[in-house]
Amino acid sequence: MTRLEFQPAQSIMKKTKPALLSLVAAMTLPLAAAAADQDTRCYELRTYYANEGKLDALNARFRNHTVALFEKHGMTNVGYWVPLENDANKLVYLMAYPSREARGTMWKAFFNDPNWKAAYQASVANGKLVKRVDSLFLKATDYSMFTNPAKADKERVFELRTYTTNEGKLDGLNARFRDHTVALFEKHGIENIGYWTPMDSKHGRDNKLIYLIAHKSVDGRKAAFGAFGKDPKWQAARKASEVNGRLLVRKGVQSLMLKPTGYSPMK
Repeated sequence: MTRLEFQPAQSIMKKTKPALLSLVAAMTLPLAAAAADQDTRCYELRTYYANEGKLDALNARFRNHTVALFEKHGMTNVGYWVPLENDANKLVYLMAYPSREARGTMWKAFFNDPNWKAAYQASVANGKLVKRVDSLFLKATDYSMFTNPAKADKERVFELRTYTTNEGKLDGLNARFRDHTVALFEKHGIENIGYWTPMDSKHGRDNKLIYLIAHKSVDGRKAAFGAFGKDPKWQAARKASEVNGRLLVRKGVQSLMLKPTGYSPMK
């Protein structure tokens, strides 16, 4: 018999417990780090439809007043854009808040701010600027790399993409992006900005993925997506992900090309 077999069980446990604890800690540390890195903020994608001839005035109000007042009340200005083709007079912007509850408190304080009330009244002296506002609350996916707004060294064009899945296929779509698409985008020069899903069921919580990417130029986008689509790794990943049926509904991809405003934190 070995020496260990003659030792009491308690003695064995005392010697092995530290090693066991170290092993458990080593195994759980990456999981804890991943949880800590998870972006838990509430995002809001807002689209303003300006009245005819009022888009410049709306941008001026944001540039001269609104952006700073948002920051004053604790909101994070992520980015402000207008579509490359803007027949609908849109202004699209993305905000971030610590939580959805905090968002309500912050907006209430913003609306009650005397500086905002004065800026608003002055801006609408010759007519209201905004016809309609669409708001979409979003939460980041577990593979979204978005951290903070950043200015690029060179001008970029942005692309806001919305995918609508068949019933029960959103998890499969997220898995394909997490395990394959995101890395392949980077490989082909497509910059990943952020990936989100809606918070509310009526806006697609169970069947929509919304993400923001950036390109060096419109022509660069065309070349990058062309190379991405021909990549054998992408073709294999797509085929494997759809062995049990297509992930997206027919015409389930919407794309909006955007350029940043002069006052956008993200350019």
